[in-house]
Amino acid sequence: MLNRRSLIWLGGGGAAAVAAALALGPGSPSRDAVPGGGGTLAFPDLAQRLGQVARLELRKADATLVVVRDADRWLLPDKGNYPVRPERVRETLVGLTELRLTEQRTSDRAQLAQLGLDDPTNTGSTAVVLRGLDAAGGTVVELVVGRRRVRTQGNLPESVYVRRPNESQAWLAEGRLALDTDPQLWVDRDIGNLSAERLRKVTVRRVNEGVLVLERGGEADAKLRLTEPPNPPSQDEVALDEIARAFEFLTFLDVKPATEIPGEALGEARFEFTNGLAVTAWPNKAGDTMWVRLVAEGAEAARFNARWQGWAYQLGVWKEKAFTPRLEDLMEREQPPAPPVAPAPGAPR
Repeated sequence: MLNRRSLIWLGGGGAAAVAAALALGPGSPSRDAVPGGGGTLAFPDLAQRLGQVARLELRKADATLVVVRDADRWLLPDKGNYPVRPERVRETLVGLTELRLTEQRTSDRAQLAQLGLDDPTNTGSTAVVLRGLDAAGGTVVELVVGRRRVRTQGNLPESVYVRRPNESQAWLAEGRLALDTDPQLWVDRDIGNLSAERLRKVTVRRVNEGVLVLERGGEADAKLRLTEPPNPPSQDEVALDEIARAFEFLTFLDVKPATEIPGEALGEARFEFTNGLAVTAWPNKAGDTMWVRLVAEGAEAARFNARWQGWAYQLGVWKEKAFTPRLEDLMEREQPPAPPVAPAPGAPR
């Protein structure tokens, strides 16, 4: 069982142990039999091996995920070293600490594909190779993970097939291993959540466009209204509401270092909220994608900037009109006249 100190270390970067634990070497169950009806822990020395791995690799035929350790954090090099979710690392490690080898299965290489344990470099293979490397690049551990076995009865643990990379002997292991190679599943995609009711003022300075100012009155149910330029024509309520909700449950599609933001600058928009919080956004347009850099000021700024500083986020392209609208985007559009209704056959004309 992991001691308290190990669990605390896990909260910041326990993914190291994912690879370090996968030794299946000395101390592992015999290849000939697994004692006990419940199997034997695959990694009984996991707690003592937590600190050995500095790099974790998950490789399959069509995807690769690499996670590296930096002090007590785990980062994604392919995403400019964006931080990994600590709970995602914990989920992977806990699954390994609880994994039990329960049954020895086939050792015939011709049958390994049926268990998802064939050569992971084969086209169409679903096998995943998990490797843990130390700081010098040496291999600490390697394991091939195959198909999950579906349980038709309730209240039964999940099972998965595994083998050593250089062996054909397959094992059925009891437990859950979350070995996703999609980096989106390893990062926290939330940017922020600021309710529309908190927004008081927006100032938009779009490149080669006039300044737009939108403000909310002092009434409790006041809506966001265009105040500059003055005396605008009828305003589109839906477009104004999109601006008001620009930061509600805002998530990103992709992330890059801010120095690598693609596209051309659209301008800037300053959003002023209650409690003295202000957020300035600098959007860029790159083809059919939109990227944005963000900086907070005033109250609450520290917690937002701790997440945003140094990063550019890809948003849905529809967010362009919420962050840097043009004047015409905010004007109510005239509805085309309804087409005439043709009289029913035989009706008097």
